Amino acid sequence: MLQRIVAGALLAVLAGAAPALASPAAAAQVIGGPQLASRGVVVDYPSRSVPRLPDIQASAWVVADAGTGQVLAARDPHGWYRPASTLKMLTAVALIPLLNPSATVVASKRATSTVPNVVGLVAGQAYKISDLFTALLTISANDAAIALTQATGSFGDGMALINAEARHLQADDTVAVDPNGLDAPGQHTSAYDLALIARQALKLPAFLKYDQTMTARFVVARHKAVELYNQNSLLTTYPGAVGGKIGWTSAAGATYVGMATRHGVRLIVTLLHCPALTEIDSATRLLDWGFAVDGKVTPVGTLVAPLQPRPASHPAAAPAHTAAPAHATAPAHAAVLVGPHRATSPSVLAAAAFSCAAVLAAVLGFGYSRRQRLRAARTDRAWDRAVRDRV
Repeated sequence: MLQRIVAGALLAVLAGAAPALASPAAAAQVIGGPQLASRGVVVDYPSRSVPRLPDIQASAWVVADAGTGQVLAARDPHGWYRPASTLKMLTAVALIPLLNPSATVVASKRATSTVPNVVGLVAGQAYKISDLFTALLTISANDAAIALTQATGSFGDGMALINAEARHLQADDTVAVDPNGLDAPGQHTSAYDLALIARQALKLPAFLKYDQTMTARFVVARHKAVELYNQNSLLTTYPGAVGGKIGWTSAAGATYVGMATRHGVRLIVTLLHCPALTEIDSATRLLDWGFAVDGKVTPVGTLVAPLQPRPASHPAAAPAHTAAPAHATAPAHAAVLVGPHRATSPSVLAAAAFSCAAVLAAVLGFGYSRRQRLRAARTDRAWDRAVRDRV
């Protein structure tokens, strides 16, 4: 698996573009099905009576049925793009099963110096894990993402777990360098991978609880609190909306994941590299189309199931979201591996191996990032939007 990731990154740099699997043999190896190797729009209308796709101004997108796993239509589904804050969904999916929501973690200087930090964590202050997840998924708090990642024991441990979850989901287009989605060399995802991550998120009641919170009060420090307001306007404007994540950086453009349910059908829409402020409208149009044609169009691919068994570097055997003493300064699972064999256990070695591969991918990603920056420049907007962090 690691060899495939590094090899893919190397090929992307040598080609000067995201991997394009053109040959029949290569297309046959594409996760989700050979049609998803296409860099253009992929849809299969069985008759003229089936509604046609809306015109969507995004470099990549996917419409998929979360229940059946069928991909109804897509554009450049495996192309590599900057994720912006849609990556926070992977952070949440990876860490929610591992961190005790009732425990607390002390904010580090690394977390509080993240720019923009959004919620305004104070170094040395202890914060409840559940509150940090709420801030992460409602107002897209970058500092909360760092604090949650470090709650696993260290930033490196947390990033290894996040990337291990991507491998578990077979989201092999995804490499996470920062847990908050802020632009970083070598960090990328695909519209297909975001659909896999969203499908996993729908299986986690705790994720949906945090993600659907409309308002909440977050205590930053003594005598100081901020109000959290959910950035995902789909929840209040689209009938049947159940969650999602909005994202923005000047380089990534607008990115988005939206999820909605109607008449027992649950759809996922993912978009990457959109013009600013178009992502919600584009998502609603794709959702409307998806609900209208689900069961009427021929699927162009499938959302693959997670690998079984779960990789050893992902210690999710312990029950998630269990109670902890109020005085705890780290979650119950902060010591991911305990005991005399921690330094040499296979899971630690696997995490270390992935970290090395991620570093190599980051170096190789500089070449790919140059191409993406040129593409992103067409929709680059004022930096103050990034400072507000719609990532």
